[in-house]
Amino acid sequence: MNLNRLAYFAAVVDAGSFTRAAERLGITKAVVSQQVARLERDVGTTLLIRTTRRVHPTEAGRTFHARCLQVLQRAEDAFDELAQAAAEPTGTLRIAAPNDYGTSAVVPVVAAFSTRFPACRVELTLGDDTIDLASGGMDVAIRVGWLADSSLQARRIGTFRQFMVCGAEFAGRFQAGEPQDLAGLPFVANMALREPLLWQFSRGDAEPTVRM
Repeated sequence: MNLNRLAYFAAVVDAGSFTRAAERLGITKAVVSQQVARLERDVGTTLLIRTTRRVHPTEAGRTFHARCLQVLQRAEDAFDELAQAAAEPTGTLRIAAPNDYGTSAVVPVVAAFSTRFPACRVELTLGDDTIDLASGGMDVAIRVGWLADSSLQARRIGTFRQFMVCGAEFAGRFQAGEPQDLAGLPFVANMALREPLLWQFSRGDAEPTVRM
C-alpha cells in the first residue's frame, strides 16, 4: 500500500476539496486526484462523492479515513522515534581494536563517548587477531595497517610511521651511512606488516626502497 495515497486521501477529506488539499500538500490538483483514484481502485470501492462545489466521503470513506489517520500517525511517530534515536544513541556498540593502539587511542575516546551518551553501552574488545565483523558480532573494527579487500565500509582515521631501530651494541659493530647499506644485515621483521622485508625510507624528496 502506498502511504502517500493515504495521505492524499486524508488531506482531501480534511480540506473538503481536491484544490485545497493540493495547496496544503504543495503539489498539483491533478496529482492528488490521480492518486486518490488509484487508491479507490486498490481498495475496490468508492471513497469520495465528488460534486462541483465540495467533496464528501462515502460511508466507507469515513471509516477508511479514520483508519488512515491512525496509520499516518503511527508512521509519523515511527519517524520521530527514529530521528530521536539517531540524535541520541542507545543500545550497545561493540568495537574491536588492536591492543597497543586500542589502549592508547581508543580507550580515551570510548570513555568520552560513554560520558556524552550515557544511554549507549560500549563493549571494547582489544586483541591483535583480526576479527570478522559479521561472525564476531562487532559493529566497528579499528585496524592498523593495510586493509585487505573487503565489502565492508572503511574510512581512514589516521596514519602511522615505521621506524627501524637497533640496540647500542649492534650500532657499534655495524655502520650504515645510506639506507642501501642496511640490506643483508641481521634483521628482525614484524610479520604483521604487509611486506615486512621491504622498507621505503623518507629523506627529503628521496624515498629509497631497501629489501632486507
